[in-house]
Amino acid sequence: MPATPDGPVAIYYEHPDWFRPLFAELDRRELPYARLDAAAHSYDPSETESPYSLVFNRASPSAYMRGHGQVTFHTLSWLRHLERIGVPVVNGSAVYEIEISKAFQLEILDELGLPYPKARVINNATLAPEAAKGFRFPVIVKANIGGSGAGITRFDSAESLANAARNGTLDLGIDRVALVQELAPLRSGYITRIEVLDRKFLYAINVYPAEDSFNLCPADICQTTDGQQLSRAACAVDAAKNGMRVEQFKPSREIIRAAERIANRVELDVGGIEYLVDDRDGRPYFYDINALSNFVADARNVIGFDPFERLVDYLVGRVRRSSRSGGEAAAAGAAAAAAAGAA
Repeated sequence: MPATPDGPVAIYYEHPDWFRPLFAELDRRELPYARLDAAAHSYDPSETESPYSLVFNRASPSAYMRGHGQVTFHTLSWLRHLERIGVPVVNGSAVYEIEISKAFQLEILDELGLPYPKARVINNATLAPEAAKGFRFPVIVKANIGGSGAGITRFDSAESLANAARNGTLDLGIDRVALVQELAPLRSGYITRIEVLDRKFLYAINVYPAEDSFNLCPADICQTTDGQQLSRAACAVDAAKNGMRVEQFKPSREIIRAAERIANRVELDVGGIEYLVDDRDGRPYFYDINALSNFVADARNVIGFDPFERLVDYLVGRVRRSSRSGGEAAAAGAAAAAAAGAA
């Protein structure tokens, strides 16, 4: 059997802080798991078996911002290898490929008929002014591979964008591809992040970003909208460094259905889907599909329950389902072999 049914769950991760609550919940339940450092990882393409019962992919596209640029494309190759030999993976290669391409995300939204801010894709910085023609300013240039606000620059006028393109100061990111996209004014000053688990709605939060910041990582938020300080043990960074605020929110049924459609289309087992309401027309626009579900810090105070408990329940259930299906497949193979021998 490619996976080991009674083997540990492998948590493949890179960020030093974001995974502490998950590890704590696994430790609390005394569940066997292995920590795999995505920044220092190797595998054998010829192997046909894995010591793990399940692999949980927690690689972040922003790894390069922490000096771990080697993670991005290595991860995609390894996930494809695991799937080829039949190892069950949570957030596998299909969604990870979308995670590391903002351009691909917009293609999916367009395919599903869901609204998103106007954008064009470029692979040369000199094309940015032309790509922005007909757009309403401000616009942003957004690296195709980003995360936590990395590789996003705002331009308030066509002239400032043209100057940046001419001076060679635009950042197209590690794959040299970027979006030129309208930056909509946020109605009420927040974006909404919907978290899904098992491709279904789990909860939603409104995130009020700090001024001039594009980092909307919920694990980095340490303050609610009423000023309550969240548990420092739950926060990945000090609140004074980001200024973001958060509150629980319940989107409309239509928005939830749209988010679940996205999750099913891209095979997003667990992660976040973000949208904003454009203050100019009052319409919602989806703009990010995030396969790295950094749950909101101090979740019990914000949303009333601990999502890591439900996440671990889900992982345990996936292992059990994979074990049953593997056993059924083995039994069917044995029966077929016996029948062939009898013939």
